[in-house]
Amino acid sequence: MEQPSALEGAMMLLMGVFNKYAGTDERKDTLSKAEVKTLVEKEFPHFLQLGDKKEVEAMLMELMSQGDQEVDFCQFMCQVATLTIIGKAIFEQLEACPQ
Repeated sequence: MEQPSALEGAMMLLMGVFNKYAGTDERKDTLSKAEVKTLVEKEFPHFLQLGDKKEVEAMLMELMSQGDQEVDFCQFMCQVATLTIIGKAIFEQLEACPQ
């Protein structure tokens, strides 16, 4: 079998990360509040140094207030995309600043 492309590899990695943290309780297809907190702390350490940890957690926790207190894969991916867009803007600003 051929090696996956970089983007295919990134997609598989995102699925794996979600499954890793969603798999710590009886509900394997969603993230609980505790699982979200652990995921944010473990998977966004450098991003959190650049931004506000509480803001990142709040973005993901907001999803939980919209219903069943869990985050499914689709909701997780929407928030990862949002954080990626924010991160790109932060990194572009950092690159534009003279050292």
